[in-house]
Amino acid sequence: SGTGKELVARAVHAESPRANRPFVAFNAAALPETLAEAELFGCRKGAYTGADRDRKGLFLEANRGTLLIDEVAAMPLGLQGKLLRALQEREVLPLGAGSPVPVDVRVTATANEDPRRLVREGRLRRDLYYRLSVVRIAVPPLRERIEDIPLLAHLFLDRLASPPQAAKRFS
Repeated sequence: SGTGKELVARAVHAESPRANRPFVAFNAAALPETLAEAELFGCRKGAYTGADRDRKGLFLEANRGTLLIDEVAAMPLGLQGKLLRALQEREVLPLGAGSPVPVDVRVTATANEDPRRLVREGRLRRDLYYRLSVVRIAVPPLRERIEDIPLLAHLFLDRLASPPQAAKRFS
């Protein structure tokens, strides 16, 4: 946690041909399975209790851009299987929908533990791991990157010294 995984994902997106398309981040550890599935793939009104309207889903919001799935191993194995299918077929099936919707999304996934160990422990599907690990970027903890501490200290000091944008507008 706190190593800058999302910053790395945003930098990869910013330097890619998809840079002018959406970057959408999703924290897989934050929602129960049904809500996470609806959040990722979308849903039709009435698909489950509380689905009071159609929802596009993050895959479609990120279409032609990048979707970051933070803490992918926190997803239940069943949802990991649905994610794998979406990646393989390049389409998503919104909850309650009768037919899939094609998507063109670069998916970046993070884990705060060694993904190979998570596979061995059965917490991350092996087939999903291999589908996602096309390019692996290790982001070591800050304690192993002490040369970054002065840069971060200056960044935080600059932010604290500058008034927020809203305050600038009203002063």
